[in-house]
Amino acid sequence: MPKPPVPGSKSGKGLGKSAKVSAMRHRKLLRENIKAITRPAIRRMARRGGVKRISGEIYEIARTCIKDFVTDVLRDCVSYVEYEKKKTVGVMEMLLALKRQGRTIYGFDHEIRGRHTHAHFHY
Repeated sequence: MPKPPVPGSKSGKGLGKSAKVSAMRHRKLLRENIKAITRPAIRRMARRGGVKRISGEIYEIARTCIKDFVTDVLRDCVSYVEYEKKKTVGVMEMLLALKRQGRTIYGFDHEIRGRHTHAHFHY
């Protein structure tokens, strides 16, 4: 009758370095990342928008609005990426998602699609 394998020995059928255990060991814990948008950052955005004085209740409301906006844009980005059967969200997917949300950004199209048309204007 064979002896039971000793845990940690080479002959045993221990956990080893399988992908499942490695993924469990190195899983990143999700926490409230929205708190990374600090009060001074919200204050700077408000100043850029012309706000002079800010109520204390605004910070959580602003974080909620930012999270909702980013979630909507990323949902559209993932839709574009899955349709193209890719695994990486690129600049073009982000631009298309923002355009779909009604927030078109100009100035990226020629570099992204490979059409390097350098139109230089000489005065």
